[in-house]
Amino acid sequence: MRPEQGTLISRAQAIAALLELLTDQPVIICNGFPSREAHKIADRPTHFYMIGSMGNAPAIALGVALAKPHKQVITFDGDGNVLMGMGTLATIGALKPKNFIHVVFDNEVYGTTGNQPTISNVVPLEKVAKAAGYVNVERVLDREDLVYEFKDMLKKNGPSMLLIKVNEFSEDAGRVLHEPPDITKRFMKAIQ
Repeated sequence: MRPEQGTLISRAQAIAALLELLTDQPVIICNGFPSREAHKIADRPTHFYMIGSMGNAPAIALGVALAKPHKQVITFDGDGNVLMGMGTLATIGALKPKNFIHVVFDNEVYGTTGNQPTISNVVPLEKVAKAAGYVNVERVLDREDLVYEFKDMLKKNGPSMLLIKVNEFSEDAGRVLHEPPDITKRFMKAIQ
């Protein structure tokens, strides 16, 4: 564990805090522990769990944001996922969907596969997003700032990125109980 890790909140704590602030917004959640934790905390039909495909959640969220310009669209992502799909940051920055909020839980590891280190400690993903054209970009280290900045982003035109530094702890959460076709059907029905 890195020295500062003991002072950071867990990803599950961050997800719970964010979900308390959301109602019926579409939320596209990256694969691995983020999907599992969000499913355990608050399974909603408006949640699309990206099971098994790394790096694709923000691309799907971008498609939803463009198709539903009057709905605020949120994507929950991990640093490893963002690094896997860096080209999507540029596409989001270029297309500038005003209704798009990209939340990145940065624990500097690939948690689902055994905590192998990522390179997010060297490549500041929030600065990459800003350079790519995201309008609002914030990096936070605690729950209080997370809540403040997320509430602020919910009021602003995006695209926005909220990067939350979290510790390496993973919630004891089982797999998402829905099959991928069922996730898709209920999500599409919920956001009509």
